[in-house]
Amino acid sequence: MSIPIGAVSAAGVTPLSALSFESGGADAASSAAAGSFATSLTGAVENLQQLQSTSNELAVQAVTGDLQDIHQAMIASSRASVTLDLVVAVRDRSVAAFNDIMRMQA
Repeated sequence: MSIPIGAVSAAGVTPLSALSFESGGADAASSAAAGSFATSLTGAVENLQQLQSTSNELAVQAVTGDLQDIHQAMIASSRASVTLDLVVAVRDRSVAAFNDIMRMQA
């Protein structure tokens, strides 16, 4: 004996909006996307600098004996290291993508 499956309701589902490259204002959308990418990239580098600065300060405190909890220094060091690895990976991928684009035939 099989039980029939009931119909699925589409209540609450909104239709998809047009993608940025499908709209008429492509120049404004591309400049806004480029601006948001540049802002994101700048924010990521500033975050990396802040994490490295915090890690360095905690390392100095650990060496001088002013740090009460060594775990703070280790966590800050690990965060800075992982963030640096991520930034380097994004940079390498960006350079590779740029090189691929430059090799394309017109």
